[in-house]
Amino acid sequence: MNGTLSVVATPIGNLGDITLRALDTLKQADAIACEDTRVTAKLLTRYEISKPLLVYHAQSGRLAATRILTMLGEGKHIALVTDAGTPGISDPGTALVAEVRAKLGDDVRIEAIPGPSAVTAALSIAGVPTDQFVFLGFLPHKKGRQTLMKEVAESDRTIIFYESTHRIEKALDELTAVLGGERTVVVLRELTKLFESVVRGSAEEVKEYFATHQKEVRGEFVVIIAP
Repeated sequence: MNGTLSVVATPIGNLGDITLRALDTLKQADAIACEDTRVTAKLLTRYEISKPLLVYHAQSGRLAATRILTMLGEGKHIALVTDAGTPGISDPGTALVAEVRAKLGDDVRIEAIPGPSAVTAALSIAGVPTDQFVFLGFLPHKKGRQTLMKEVAESDRTIIFYESTHRIEKALDELTAVLGGERTVVVLRELTKLFESVVRGSAEEVKEYFATHQKEVRGEFVVIIAP
């Protein structure tokens, strides 16, 4: 009997964004592999789904991956979710999928259950060219960060990356230094949530906005630089 690994996209904020297929998959799975059981339990409770939860994240170690591989090898159906969005997109789920393919190969079916992603959600409302874009995930905290900023400044494609509450102002300082006023910058905050906002302008203008609206320097950010 072949096992199945379903890579299930979950909401990035608004729990109503989950798809019908995702709900059906979560109901049918033998177990759900997730980053934080508290976050996933909130979603499952909303839709009255009760399943065993397997912790899998960047620090969960070999034991967690081995357990999932063993269950798949026994023919079980495992649903993989992340705290928000699509597993594998700037997310440790990538490593699990790669390991399943490497160790179990065609003995396991791997299927995508598509849905929310902060990358595509942000691009859809930013009003910038999207025929070509480069996604950088989370920027490195220190090593290589300045080199990457210079590459961003020299790129002729739309650039998109994630940033945290603690580093968004630093990122805007750096973008102001390398871009000046030549490129449009869009910062999207708390996508799909109650206080979703979009700030658009030059790097300097966006930086000044957050400098004078400190209450908005919190939450989850997507930064887009137009070509």
